[in-house]
Amino acid sequence: MKEEQVVLVNNQDEKVGLMDKQMAHETGGLHRAVSVFIFNQNGELLLQKRASSKYHGAGLWTNTCCTHPRDGETNEACAHRRLKEEMGFDTELKESFSFIYKSEVENGLVEHEFDHVFFGVYNAEINPNLNEVEDFTFVSLGNVSKDADQHPERFSIWFRIILEKFKEHLSGMEHTLQKAVGV
Repeated sequence: MKEEQVVLVNNQDEKVGLMDKQMAHETGGLHRAVSVFIFNQNGELLLQKRASSKYHGAGLWTNTCCTHPRDGETNEACAHRRLKEEMGFDTELKESFSFIYKSEVENGLVEHEFDHVFFGVYNAEINPNLNEVEDFTFVSLGNVSKDADQHPERFSIWFRIILEKFKEHLSGMEHTLQKAVGV
């Protein structure tokens, strides 16, 4: 089986090469990523609890889904692909912002990503892939923000970082959400 590769990028998100995903996380190579946040008609965020078999972030709550674009795959196509693979549905997505972060995670690994954050709204059946997702729930932003502040050990590091970034973009996102859910 071919090892999964990530797209290495510079600080301007320009491709500089490819690297085995595990190696990129061992060496801390900056690579491209996408994170998807899905909201329901009530403005609640769909969280997933990562499967306990994941090589990092196992059993932690995080955003709806996330992954790494394949070589030649657009960020948006990647976001749609992974939403279907992890949560079993697809919906319209819009890229809201991107940022770079670097953080050590368990098992001696490093997340160093140029992360593109997508938002969408969905109000139908969810059929998660149990190899990827142990549980899921919809929660208000206020409640998840408070819980992440009080119990950071329950959440993935990237989700906690994105949650802080999300607050910076919240005013623009509120309008998008209101329009999408018809409020």
